[in-house]
Amino acid sequence: MKMFLLNCVLAIGWALIVGEFGFGMLLAGFALGYTALWLTRPLHGQTAYFDRFWRVIRLIGLFHYELFASSLRVVWDVVTPPLLTRPGIVAVPLDARSDSEILLVANLISLTPGTLSLDVSQDRRTLYVHAMFIDDPQAVRDELKAGMERYVLEAMR
Repeated sequence: MKMFLLNCVLAIGWALIVGEFGFGMLLAGFALGYTALWLTRPLHGQTAYFDRFWRVIRLIGLFHYELFASSLRVVWDVVTPPLLTRPGIVAVPLDARSDSEILLVANLISLTPGTLSLDVSQDRRTLYVHAMFIDDPQAVRDELKAGMERYVLEAMR
């Protein structure tokens, strides 16, 4: 967390030097700050910041890919005459244990078109998900666990 805050301070410092506080300038400052911190990483000691940063970027990329692909699937189903939907509810066993991990998994699933997180069991080991396209419930479970949940756990642990 300390390295992330330092990177944010470097980004703000860059924006101050340039004299422009737009999103693009702050993003450029963040990238320059990350590069500077990466080059000086032997001075900072052991830190997981650099690995975690790329895992978060991968999670963001996966989410955007899932968002695009599922949007196309839902649009195609709405536009074409024969409806292909087979809605249903599946119980997805969770490896996520902390509240923040469960919250992020559930919200990312809900933000993806065609799926909606409904509830978490009392013991917090199962997430109930409504999906529009359930041809094979086990395939839906496997896809959610291997995709969204795995990437969230990699980014947060």
